[in-house]
Amino acid sequence: MTRLNPLLTRLGGRPLAIAPRALDGLLAAGPMLDTRPAMLPARDAPPVASHSVTGPGIAVVPILGPLVTRGDWLTSLLGASDYGEIASAVEAALADPSVRAVLLEIDSPGGEVGGLFDLVDRLVSLREAAQKPLWAVASESALSAAFAIASVADRLYVTRTAEVGSIGVVAIHVDESVADVMAGLKWTLVHAGDRKIEGNAHEPLSDAALLAIQADVDALHADLVTLVARNRNMSPDAVRATEAAIYRGQRGIDASLADKLGTVDLALVDLARALDPPRLIMGASQRARAHQPSRRKTAMTVESDLNPAAEDAAVEETNASDPETLGTPQPAAPAAPPEATEAQTDQTAERLRAEYAEIAAIAAQGARLGVAIDAADAMAKGVAPHALRSSILDALAARAEASSVVAVGPSPAGSPASNGGESPIVRRARERASANRS
Repeated sequence: MTRLNPLLTRLGGRPLAIAPRALDGLLAAGPMLDTRPAMLPARDAPPVASHSVTGPGIAVVPILGPLVTRGDWLTSLLGASDYGEIASAVEAALADPSVRAVLLEIDSPGGEVGGLFDLVDRLVSLREAAQKPLWAVASESALSAAFAIASVADRLYVTRTAEVGSIGVVAIHVDESVADVMAGLKWTLVHAGDRKIEGNAHEPLSDAALLAIQADVDALHADLVTLVARNRNMSPDAVRATEAAIYRGQRGIDASLADKLGTVDLALVDLARALDPPRLIMGASQRARAHQPSRRKTAMTVESDLNPAAEDAAVEETNASDPETLGTPQPAAPAAPPEATEAQTDQTAERLRAEYAEIAAIAAQGARLGVAIDAADAMAKGVAPHALRSSILDALAARAEASSVVAVGPSPAGSPASNGGESPIVRRARERASANRS
């Protein structure tokens, strides 16, 4: 009697959102797996959802390995993650009062379609209910089903060598009829209903069965495209035009599938600084420069290609060059020469009126975005218009609605704020990897 590949038994006939290379690897490993689950470590129950919290209050939730609807002995052996475990971990992190934001660390080729859409919708609902930023890093892969999960993030980082994309669906049919003949087996499937045994492995795939499977794959692909387009703020046509291609590093950003090049460490730094943006102190000379022509885009335009680090450096350089922001004595302004004319006075008044009008307009724009700005207080304190715009962007970033954010490094590992050290999820992932190598 033939020895069935347990992975084919698990995956055969199920639609999958997984990278092709990963699928080939899983199927190649199938014959080496013991088909007797009693011989393997038992998985009595899903692990308790947990998370590790950094000093600035950021919970890191790892999403590792192939993704499955429900875990069993086989997924435990392969180091897979199941959708229920992922949802529980994210929910627990967002509900934790010590957590101010969540970062998903993703290294997965994707997996089963079953349960994927429900998981993504649940993550969106959890994020919106908690009103906490949720970011993600593709380190080193967020493909297919894993990319659908990553698309939930307000900001998605990708490392230089990481892969994103593969937005497609595949289904497997294995024809074992020739192997049955060679093994001396003849299968008789007694059934009621013409389509009851459609696509079974013991006879060649019929044209009708192929058309039915293709229609199912096409429908699921359309749903996956719609989901990613909604979450990434892209058009469905643009997502579909990728043709399930895989993009590495910067090319993923160029294809609008990621927002910034960076590692988990950089994402933690940026996210921490987004939670506690540095205070921008405006000096008189800076306020004067704010009225000069600038090549910057309008501040109310939230740009996905904004470089927070460069923005911070510009702020620091400007503050460093302004004696008033450094707290050093500001040289007294020279007295106006006697020949100052009434026209110059009128120009100064006109400039001030323009500044106040601009501040009022920014306050109105902020109100439409749900960010309250006290225009009168800003005028009284001499806050420059571009500083107000920055404060609006900071507020939007804190609500996870802006991609233009600036971000402070996490506390060193082992600090009291690290909430007890390494998370059980990360520890389990490492134990799985160690067990697989031994």
